[in-house]
Amino acid sequence: MPSTRAPLLARGSWRETQRITAVLRKETVGGALLLVAAAIALVWANSPWGETYETLRDTRVGPASLHLDLTLGTWAADGLLAIFFFVAGLELKREFVAGDLRDPRRAALPIAAAVGGMAVPALFFVLINLDGPEGALRGWAIPSATDIAFALAVLAVISTHLPSALRTFLLTLAVVDDLLAIVVIALFYTDELDVPALLLSLLPLAVFGFLVQKRIRSWWLLLPLAVVAWVLMHESGVHATVAGVLLAFTVPVVRSDAAGGPAAGPGLAEHFEHRIRPLSAGVAVPVFAFFSAGVAVGGLSGLGESVTDRIAIGIIVGLVAGKAIGITLATWLVSRFTRAELDENLGWPDVVGLALLGGIGFTVSLLITELAYGAESESYDHAKVGILAGTLAAALLATVVLRLRNRRYRRMHEEETRDVDADGIPDAWDTVDDRAEHDPDWQGTPPPGRTLGPSAEG
Repeated sequence: MPSTRAPLLARGSWRETQRITAVLRKETVGGALLLVAAAIALVWANSPWGETYETLRDTRVGPASLHLDLTLGTWAADGLLAIFFFVAGLELKREFVAGDLRDPRRAALPIAAAVGGMAVPALFFVLINLDGPEGALRGWAIPSATDIAFALAVLAVISTHLPSALRTFLLTLAVVDDLLAIVVIALFYTDELDVPALLLSLLPLAVFGFLVQKRIRSWWLLLPLAVVAWVLMHESGVHATVAGVLLAFTVPVVRSDAAGGPAAGPGLAEHFEHRIRPLSAGVAVPVFAFFSAGVAVGGLSGLGESVTDRIAIGIIVGLVAGKAIGITLATWLVSRFTRAELDENLGWPDVVGLALLGGIGFTVSLLITELAYGAESESYDHAKVGILAGTLAAALLATVVLRLRNRRYRRMHEEETRDVDADGIPDAWDTVDDRAEHDPDWQGTPPPGRTLGPSAEG
């Protein structure tokens, strides 16, 4: 009897592949903007006009009466990244409610890989900094994050034809990674908790959730509620970006009819994601990168001092070796205990290449750095240098591995885009299951002269 176990990193459904492709296209553009913003910040901070960069970053704006007289850098980290995490929350909920990951067998791999990709880098950082300077261990979570926008920008630069299964795995891994990161921030980087403010934040969250469940999308109702929830979350001591994830989790993914049952068409989550993702990828993350990446290294001697600091070494080792080992090991363990094998077109070098790409930690790593060490400490600057160096090293190693596999990827890409009958569905997805999902009116008859794919058997 043939095995009924789904192979690891198998091609997903056609509808999900279309959606993932559209998402990654937007994130790739955002990644390019992120790289440009980070480069400008680095050059400016190390130029003769570096003090003007610091002055701009530390300029305070906002009402002091509400404790919101924050620096522009803090507004970027606490405010703009809340938009980023709102989109990440929408994506995560969609994946697990209406995407391919609603199947527990498919969900197991990205969840395990994300956990492994966070635990092993954190372990390496702790081992390197066990007897390091006081307070160094507060940065244990810094090398645990994966920056999907930065990773996709790297893929665009190296022009690799990454197959759909690997692109889907990379995105879902990064989304689960983002959720785990926000949990870590809420649990481990909340120093003082104002319980009344935290409880009060649940009121606008509940009203927001009630309205979106009724499919009310009026911005003049929803936006003020989101802002009030953000302000109260900020006042409670919990990092304000948590509000973005909680708001996203209230948004319905599946559209309902008048009777409350499922109806055709996208849910409100898809509407919000379509509207807000360009703002997140094109504005929020690049602006945050601009205000966070600018670190004055003090020339080659200062750079050498920063890179050899224990905190920086822990971050570099965590991002490069920790991510590669953690993600690859977790994938192997899932394969070992489920007895599922990799898709026949892929091999373990592909997993290693993606794991190295997962070591591109930037946005969330910079956020955790500020929470761990504060913007005024020397450790903060060393950690940022470590993030930049580790990200660059991981990107270069991933480029080497993935480019070596690019001939195979190009062949797989040609197979996945071939559409002989020009019916709008590539032949690789021309199966009973995928055609029925793509066209609800389809009656099960193959096109003239065509035999549908493997899922038509039996």
